[in-house]
Amino acid sequence: MTRMPALFVGHGSPLNTVLDNPYTRSLRTLSRHLPRPAAVCVVSAHWQTDGTRVSCQSRLRQIHDFYGFPPELYEIRYAPPGHPALARRAVEVLGGKAEAVACDDSWGHDHAGWAVLMHLFPQADVPAFFVSVDMAAPPARHAELGARLAPLREEGVLVLGSGNGVHNLAAADFGNMDAEPDPRGVRFDGHLRDALLAGDLDALVDFHRWGADAAYAVPTLDHYLPLLWVAALRGFGESVSFPCEVFQNRSVSMRSVLLGAPG
Repeated sequence: MTRMPALFVGHGSPLNTVLDNPYTRSLRTLSRHLPRPAAVCVVSAHWQTDGTRVSCQSRLRQIHDFYGFPPELYEIRYAPPGHPALARRAVEVLGGKAEAVACDDSWGHDHAGWAVLMHLFPQADVPAFFVSVDMAAPPARHAELGARLAPLREEGVLVLGSGNGVHNLAAADFGNMDAEPDPRGVRFDGHLRDALLAGDLDALVDFHRWGADAAYAVPTLDHYLPLLWVAALRGFGESVSFPCEVFQNRSVSMRSVLLGAPG
């Protein structure tokens, strides 16, 4: 089987599920070129745990994990099947019990997954399972774990990290999705782009080297960590491209990162 690409997507506001904008169009364009995976492994910024957890159930309940949005968003239903066998395979390659990795059916399909997948695979016919972010682990540990998922790419799994490289909700302009981005976020996003192109995983792990811009862009780790899982999967000589490079709401980067050529 041909190696599947790996993908990081900045998912941003739940409103993107119903909007037509450069970000959502980039996902729909990408959907026409991605090979059909056996399953999608979603590393979700919204599933925050102590230790690493994997959803191994055959059907995940949909979670509308956001508040204060228009009623139509809570009526959206996106319910692909799970894939217990490949989820358990993910537990295995991540190290299992010895590495504090285990199946956990307490979570479900949160909007870091379905708000992206409904644009990529609108028929909800591609199985999906989730991996959590261990909030007690340092960034280097997340890069290490991400690299361990490499065998799954050879087994037909699309690894999808879903978060945001720049995610400062305290500084967001929620009334204007097209607000001019803050220069600090733009500079940090540029550092990410350069490091990704150079394959400089150490710089991405040690992102604090970018000083005040890093403090602005990553006030909490949760949305940044899925990027490390995907960046660590880049193989020798593998291409990297950016299907989307826009900002939303002034302080949220919607940059997506594709490893490997689609289709």
